[in-house]
Amino acid sequence: MANTKGQIFGINGPVVKVKGSDSFEMQEMVYVGNEELIGEVIGVTSDTTIVQVYEETTGLKKGEPVVGTGGPLSITLAPGILSDIFDGIERPLKEIRNMSGSFIGRGLKVTNLDERKTWNVEMVAKQGDYVTGGDIIAVTQETSLIEHRIMIPPNIKGKIEWIAPNGNYTIVDIIAKVKSDDEIIDITMKQKWPIKKARPYTQRQPISRPLVTGQRVIDTMFPLAKGGAAAVPGGFGTGKTMTQHQLAKWCDADIIVYIGCGERGNEMTQVLDEFSELIDPKSNRPLLDRTMLIANTSNMPVAAREASIYTGVTIAEYYRDMGYDVALMADSTSRWAEALREISGRLEEMPAEEGFPAYLASRLSAFYERAGYVTNLNGSEGSVSIIGAVSPQGGDFSEPVTQNTKRFIRCFWALDKSLAYARHYPAIQWLNSYSEYIGEVTDWYAQNVSPDFMEKRNKMMAILQEESSLMEIVKLIGADVLPDSQKATLEVAKTIRVGFLQQNAFHADDTYVPLEKQNKMMDTILLFDKRIKECVEKGVVLSKVSESGIAEDIIRIKYTIGNDNIDGPFHDLQRKINETFDKLIYNHES
Repeated sequence: MANTKGQIFGINGPVVKVKGSDSFEMQEMVYVGNEELIGEVIGVTSDTTIVQVYEETTGLKKGEPVVGTGGPLSITLAPGILSDIFDGIERPLKEIRNMSGSFIGRGLKVTNLDERKTWNVEMVAKQGDYVTGGDIIAVTQETSLIEHRIMIPPNIKGKIEWIAPNGNYTIVDIIAKVKSDDEIIDITMKQKWPIKKARPYTQRQPISRPLVTGQRVIDTMFPLAKGGAAAVPGGFGTGKTMTQHQLAKWCDADIIVYIGCGERGNEMTQVLDEFSELIDPKSNRPLLDRTMLIANTSNMPVAAREASIYTGVTIAEYYRDMGYDVALMADSTSRWAEALREISGRLEEMPAEEGFPAYLASRLSAFYERAGYVTNLNGSEGSVSIIGAVSPQGGDFSEPVTQNTKRFIRCFWALDKSLAYARHYPAIQWLNSYSEYIGEVTDWYAQNVSPDFMEKRNKMMAILQEESSLMEIVKLIGADVLPDSQKATLEVAKTIRVGFLQQNAFHADDTYVPLEKQNKMMDTILLFDKRIKECVEKGVVLSKVSESGIAEDIIRIKYTIGNDNIDGPFHDLQRKINETFDKLIYNHES
């Protein structure tokens, strides 16, 4: 119910000053103007309340009313979220299009989720059960892939006095009554939750398992743990969005939350078109059956761009509470930070570096810290992994958003313009990237893939780093002056770069590579490294190795060896490598 009322005193873009009431609360949701635009209180002084409006403020006039709701900006959590497309404050865009056409109208009254649709609900609790926040009392099949587990809201506990029989219900129908402290509380499938408040859990668990993506440069070189946070920084055209598409399609998370925050409209259209056509490779069902999208394009109100990040992570936490692993893609946090900067400027706050507000770091930390692998209130385990794209102007990683992001993430996939222009995808620069999760996931790789998986990874990284040092010499005086031992290092490094790190998203066997094949590819490349150095030590001319064509065979592994039949073809190739080098050594010595 509305509990306060004031009048518009001043308007500056999405920022509105309100006078006439001193009862507004910080972060309270309000309705602004005669059209009741959605807003949020972001500042309170002795005589003025400052509101940011999540809709277009054109046409607002001084003196129009501002009405408080008495509660914070919250979103609806219930069956019906997956497979749908929302704006930054969880308004369904399909419904808005039906009401106002291709452009979002102002002051539209639309429910966040369909309250008329019925769901086939099966009760798992019974009358007389004592329940607490987070306990699952019923389930319904939200999509063909995801079972929606209906939970008691976190702040409720008590005895079930009545529970509905199995059947079809809407999200607003009462399905249970809980007696708590002599009060009967009606339970529906719908919950409301403030977007800027993290949902509670029992315990944060140590991170120990990788988020397997099928992308070799990520899984092997710079793994992201389930419940971890990663950043994908890169300039225009380096492949941030395409990298996130690959992760969304192939990572082993149960649910994908994709936030298009301030991106170009045509790019978001491409995302929507592609996601609607993609087939989930694990189930052969549409990928949208386990995906929800938030589209907040660059021409939408700037304040809603800021809210979209919190809306997405709140939805991710809701499904985490059911026991699912959720991967959240935010594209991009730079546009979100620009929204903070614009609102901060209109509030006439003292700017920090490059005009960003002084609280940029704290806002970034509040977002990324909501990632984690946790034990939920109901005893299940779930995770939220956050992958945020960063769009530094001019590809400058020293700018504030990138630098502050690095403080709160432990996995940094630095995209490189020169790699992208050379059609090397993913364009993750191996020397500028890092993962601090390697220590945590080493045991998992040792137990599930190979005991020496990370040892082999470290050897390949050492070869790439040595190549970088040698290339400095090559640039100055040319490759001819290098001894054969160093030329051999360059030859091996090429097989790693082109044969292992470069991946073709449009090739059936290369778009996703299982960890077993990644391990065998490393074995093969390191065998090549061992044998070519042995040849050089015995005096074999390096050009003879090049003439054998064995390096090209290794580079073509990703195409010539399928993902289903791995052991035999790799054994044959490694035998061929040994026979080739044995013959070269024999011919040289004889």
